[in-house]
Amino acid sequence: MHTTVGQLRKGEKGIITEIDVDLLPLKLLEMGCLPGNTVELLQIAPLGDPVYLDINGARLAIRKETAQLIQIERAPK
Repeated sequence: MHTTVGQLRKGEKGIITEIDVDLLPLKLLEMGCLPGNTVELLQIAPLGDPVYLDINGARLAIRKETAQLIQIERAPK
């Protein structure tokens, strides 16, 4: 099932399938936000933005708006 990182719930994982390199900040690409890598939603800020992710061991916080640009396939539970 294809979705975006912004639609994950806390603790859910997925595999990045598609990104738009023109819209994503270069820093995210450098930190491993690339197709084929695993992403897990670790925490959501109290007001829903930003979200805290683990992407192949790199921990980072990104805005929900940016998370909607990262296409994933949910990992089976």
